[in-house]
Amino acid sequence: MFTKILIANRGEIACRVIATAKKMGIATVAVYSDADKEARHVKLADEAVHIGAAPSRESYLLVDKIIAACKQTGAQAVHPGYGFLSENEAFAKRCEDEGIAFIGPKAHSIAAMGDKIASKKLANEAKVNTIPGYNDAISGPEQAVEIAKGIGYPVMIKASAGGGGKGLRVAFNDKEAFEGFASCQNEARNSFGDDRIFIEKFVQEPRHIEIQVLGDSHGNVIYLNERECSIQRRHQKVIEEAPSPFISDATRKAMGEQAVQLAKAVKYQSAGTVEFVVGKDQDFYFLEMNTRLQVEHPVTECITGLDLVELMIRVAAGEKLPLTQADVKRDGWAIECRINAEDPFRNFLPSTGRLVRFQPPEESMFQSDTTKKLGVRVDTGVYEGGEIPMYYDSMIAKLIVHGTDRNDAIAKMRAALNGFVIRGISSNIPFQAALLAHPKFVTGDFNTGFIAENYGKGFHAEDVPHSDPLFLVALAAFMNRRYRARASGISGQLAGHEVKVGEQFVVVTLGAEGQNQHHEVTVSDFEDKSGSSAISVGCNSYQISSTATLGQIRVQGACNGQGFTAQVERGVGKNPLALRIAHNGTQIDALVLSPLGAKLHKLMPFKAPPDLSKFLLSPMPGLLVDVAVQPGQKVQAGEKLAVIEAMKMENILFAAQDGVVGKITAGKGESLAVDQVILEFQ
Repeated sequence: MFTKILIANRGEIACRVIATAKKMGIATVAVYSDADKEARHVKLADEAVHIGAAPSRESYLLVDKIIAACKQTGAQAVHPGYGFLSENEAFAKRCEDEGIAFIGPKAHSIAAMGDKIASKKLANEAKVNTIPGYNDAISGPEQAVEIAKGIGYPVMIKASAGGGGKGLRVAFNDKEAFEGFASCQNEARNSFGDDRIFIEKFVQEPRHIEIQVLGDSHGNVIYLNERECSIQRRHQKVIEEAPSPFISDATRKAMGEQAVQLAKAVKYQSAGTVEFVVGKDQDFYFLEMNTRLQVEHPVTECITGLDLVELMIRVAAGEKLPLTQADVKRDGWAIECRINAEDPFRNFLPSTGRLVRFQPPEESMFQSDTTKKLGVRVDTGVYEGGEIPMYYDSMIAKLIVHGTDRNDAIAKMRAALNGFVIRGISSNIPFQAALLAHPKFVTGDFNTGFIAENYGKGFHAEDVPHSDPLFLVALAAFMNRRYRARASGISGQLAGHEVKVGEQFVVVTLGAEGQNQHHEVTVSDFEDKSGSSAISVGCNSYQISSTATLGQIRVQGACNGQGFTAQVERGVGKNPLALRIAHNGTQIDALVLSPLGAKLHKLMPFKAPPDLSKFLLSPMPGLLVDVAVQPGQKVQAGEKLAVIEAMKMENILFAAQDGVVGKITAGKGESLAVDQVILEFQ
């Protein structure tokens, strides 16, 4: 067994590998760029080596720097994580040539399966179901259009070396095929250094279901059940679960056996994933094989009780798999939510900056029939006070829950999301809460088009209605009552001006453009119960118990006998005196006032925000890749104005209305701050 390994990656996956290595008694070496000098993975590792500047092409993608770091530290093996060099055939071969074990498949397997065109041909030879398409590299957008018409729309345009949603477009007509080819080629060239593109039939109403495989150097290959990955946005997975709520045992077995056939055909060693598109009749077709550890591997670990990173390390050290296919378990249900640094209310624009507060929910366990399992697990590469840089992907953390069944797992995930505190940047937690509460998700009735169909016009606050919105009002009044009760006990108050607790309040929920709602509320404490109050909001009654005080963001307690976790803050909205209450994805800003104060508040004038419609503002920090218009140019609504690159993705800014371009204030190649003016309209 190895005594020291180097992790050629960053973020949560580097921390994940370090955790298993430490459990196995193996020393670890981290590598880091300028942007990651203070990163969590650097702090967790036993040693750390600086390998270059912030952009990944100047650090994490430099094979020579990784190899030099191995030799400098005496690392005997490299774990590549996912992304970066994890599916780079040349890197795996170089490690072999240098006498460094690559904790992943052999170079020939990466070459065969990492290239999507070659892998599809091999899948055909291995008698694996494949989808119709054009499996050779395409020369240009004109040829792409002709091929697409021949296959029949819709088609999927994919980069041969793509992954993580990059270098992928779906086209429904000639125009989209032409433009999609160019965009895929640009993204693929920038992200992977390989701009080969191929096209295949896009199966409508498909499910994306993948099989986890595991092979060793002794010819043994097994499959570890499936993962359901159909909840995707822009071809990037948002929620993953295991097992799938859709497929039958017969389909599971057939998919697993075909995945093993494919892995054996390329003498696969290590963990890998065979991805399938599954139709409504459970007909399935091979999509691609990812020759690395997947982001969503924890859900498989939860239901099987296996540590995939440990098994990868043991296989790389030449050990046999410690189990056979008959030993693979399927215990309970696991769900993973990817917590990303993006603002769902601003079309999921990237959000970078400092994590002012970062408090994940506490990890917990539950007892199953055979052993203890994780109830809640958090895999992360960040910490409170750390930075989310603009140079890498947007993932903050992976939140994983393991329940006895699917409904239990959903309930655990909703509670865990309620307690996940992230401040300083925006996150997609409200969106995740909306997905988990959607009736079709709850019943398992969804496919890869679920998000596009249900949130095609963007995500808005009304897309996540609360089952009892007056509970949020009651909670605001309860927390205010606790604050006033505490303040009334402070000594030294001026006689006649002491803080009085009171029982009658008006909770004013603050709406857009001054559209506020007033709720008359009565709050009275129970004499025999510390921290418990009876609250009436109109005709609704609530008995809330909690020991939380104003100042603690995470509030845990019970309402009418049912436990809850919510988040309560003061002074974070537009009004510094308001309380912000968040629960189950819904958020309100509320002022808790005396009846007289509420009357006076109604008389306050509303100050309208300034008109910014004449400006194109940068919605995120990023690099201005292109300005597509000139001063004096007439533009129509929907026309491309500029392109900003952030977190490895190109974001196109379009005109919201017809107009004439006036002054351009930012230049191509400039680093933009959020809300920086790019151009003005006349």
